[in-house]
Amino acid sequence: MKFRLPILVTLAFAGILTSSSCVKKYICHCNIRYSGAPGIPDSTTKEFDITDSKSKADSKCKAESKTSTKNYITTVEDCYLY
Repeated sequence: MKFRLPILVTLAFAGILTSSSCVKKYICHCNIRYSGAPGIPDSTTKEFDITDSKSKADSKCKAESKTSTKNYITTVEDCYLY
């Protein structure tokens, strides 16, 4: 009977570990394109790390995607988890 409590505690701890979200380092990759005028910069990319669960990292990365226009030049950033 004395061995039952440690076994239950160990099983509960293992259950908590396997059911929690796994936090890892993910890379967010963004493609940046410009259009609207001659002589604009070439397309480029940027990457940065996000440390979180996969679903939260994906949401944070996609939130970096945007489109903006200034002086007739349109900038489009498409970001995805890499």
